[in-house]
Amino acid sequence: MSDNTFTRKEFLIGSGAIAAGIAVPGCSAPETDNSADRFQNGRSPWPISIDTATIRPAESIEEKVRIAGEAGYDGFEPWEGELNEYEENGGDLRELNQMIRDYGMDVPNVVALWNAIPTTQEEWEDVQEEHRERFRQSSEIGATYIQAVLTPAREWDEFNLYWAAERFHDLLVMGINDYNVIPALNFLQFLPHNQKIGQASAIALNADHESAKIIPDTFHMYTGGSGWNGLKHLQGHFIANFQINDVPVNPPREELEDEHRIYPGDGIFPLTQILQDLKSIGFTDSVSLQLFNPDYWEQDLLEVARTGLEKTLEVIEQAGV
Repeated sequence: MSDNTFTRKEFLIGSGAIAAGIAVPGCSAPETDNSADRFQNGRSPWPISIDTATIRPAESIEEKVRIAGEAGYDGFEPWEGELNEYEENGGDLRELNQMIRDYGMDVPNVVALWNAIPTTQEEWEDVQEEHRERFRQSSEIGATYIQAVLTPAREWDEFNLYWAAERFHDLLVMGINDYNVIPALNFLQFLPHNQKIGQASAIALNADHESAKIIPDTFHMYTGGSGWNGLKHLQGHFIANFQINDVPVNPPREELEDEHRIYPGDGIFPLTQILQDLKSIGFTDSVSLQLFNPDYWEQDLLEVARTGLEKTLEVIEQAGV
């Protein structure tokens, strides 16, 4: 596939849009609410997990597990660098998985599968061994998903969308068939070729795989220019994990960096509407708190984790979902 240009027919028919998660006008998402299937003592329709970046300065991944467990999270989301360090120090990821589960948590997602889709066949072949190593680690720690990141940055007109879709299909086959881990595609403000929800969705849809999913993040939806209305056009099962955070009034959008992320509800994002939209489309996977705030890192990390969980639950309750 050498042409990056979509036609309406290719996008809606050739990609298998309905099966992969695009909502069809006039057809509402199936009702999935069940009062028994709630979390956090009934306060949330979704399990709440913590991305370890939120408590990054903790001295070890075991300490991060303890903090997350004592704070009361349902899920624990580590970064691949932490898994590397743990194994380099003699740790067994299956034992770490058991520690996580002993705290009553699971592992919804691992961050991340970097350079997930290179631009040439030669580069693609070169990353196979590394990709398999990331899948192995994710499998041994018991992860459901691994976040596929399309680094390094490229311009959109230099990126072959059809090539990316084919390789994402290959990643899905590899991850699921060989490791029982599902790669899910995110989008980031600093990747022009994959900075908006529509770009990630197009790649996932055209991968033509029943398990193709994306991972939205409120920070990147805002800073990357996606806006908030795209969620309404998806179906819940197309979203693997939803990363939640907020930003202050200042600095302006074009100057925001990861360090400006703040607790949900403390900033300007319309989180009530966003969460209502997630519920209406039938999303059922994990809501993940992901912060990179150096001010929080200087505080008691257990208190940061507890505060983040409570503020996340407060905005969920305000949404009335």
